[in-house]
Amino acid sequence: MSPVPARITCVTLGVADLARATAFYEALGWERSPAGGDTVSFFRTAGPMLALFGRDDLAADATVPSTPRAGMFTGVTLAVNVMTDAEVDDALAGAAAAGATIVKPAARTDYGGYSGYFADPEGNLWEVVCVSAFAVDDAGHIVIP
Repeated sequence: MSPVPARITCVTLGVADLARATAFYEALGWERSPAGGDTVSFFRTAGPMLALFGRDDLAADATVPSTPRAGMFTGVTLAVNVMTDAEVDDALAGAAAAGATIVKPAARTDYGGYSGYFADPEGNLWEVVCVSAFAVDDAGHIVIP
């Protein structure tokens, strides 16, 4: 039996409105791949690919029930690590300009970082964070001890 490789290659968000979600991530300035189509959108990132897929279709693909999530915390957040506090502020401002809701303005954290959260138009939570203990390399990957 082979172990599961310790890597994440794709994060797929189930969305109610694919066109609206796609437009939001394009407004963030993220590069959309032409490999998608009418039912899925793929975005290049410094880490795993981000995919947007209809929520009901994604649930059906996984053979689980599709449960409405509006206003409900799912226990999952996504993060964008940056190198400076100013980059946190800039990224949150950019997300708000693209249509995000700032759910937690940037502030100092208990662990010495600086972080804030936004929700995309589907309610998915994104943290933008600067953690001095973690470097970010030129490719945008976190370098952890």
